[in-house]
Amino acid sequence: MASITWDAEVAEVYDETYAAMFDPAVLGPMTGLLAELARDGPALEFASGTGRVALALSARGVAVQGLELSRAMAGRMAAKPGAGAVPVTIGDMTAARVPGGPFTLVYLVANTIMNVTAQDDQLAVFGNAAAHLEPGGCFAVEVIVPQLRRMPAGEAARVFTFEPDHVGIETFDDPVGQVMWSHHWVHVAGRLVRHSAPYRYVWPAELDLMGRLTGFRLRDRWAGWDRAPFSGDSPRQVAVFEKLP
Repeated sequence: MASITWDAEVAEVYDETYAAMFDPAVLGPMTGLLAELARDGPALEFASGTGRVALALSARGVAVQGLELSRAMAGRMAAKPGAGAVPVTIGDMTAARVPGGPFTLVYLVANTIMNVTAQDDQLAVFGNAAAHLEPGGCFAVEVIVPQLRRMPAGEAARVFTFEPDHVGIETFDDPVGQVMWSHHWVHVAGRLVRHSAPYRYVWPAELDLMGRLTGFRLRDRWAGWDRAPFSGDSPRQVAVFEKLP
């Protein structure tokens, strides 16, 4: 399977590790834009995880469902307030179907398209999003722009996070297949949790082609949820693809 799943140990520490991403200052612009894209219709989150975005979007009055591969992550979400309003289907976002469509919005955030580690399977994610959407519906993707220019020639790894309770190192393992590994050491509740997983980085133009091949057109691309203009120096992107009739 090309899709990476998080086990119970990772699910247990996920929210604490990424606590800053739960800040209303982060979630506010994100859920505001997603609610606008949903246009009063139902939304579907691919890789809904522990519910960081789905629950916040539901609290805005949007009907949200989730699709999540990890039962451990979905279980964490199910224990949170408001989870009863957000049904979650367990399955792989490359192929699993969620009842209740068509949806006006499908969204995939936090670089999770890269957790699908083969190009054909990333393309399948786009195809599955299209299958869930009504014509004119949107597929929103948040993902980093590959930062290969930061990698000195001849080096095989770089530190991307260095904090008292979280150290992250990425290694450049397969430049041809665009596959890297992300290694994390997280200190939580008096213990050290180590987690490593591969990911496949994807270029903006590659995303655009995947969209075209699966019946989308690129509608917007911003440097963030605040709709800042995207440029060649932007480290991340929010790309919105519209399903063609």
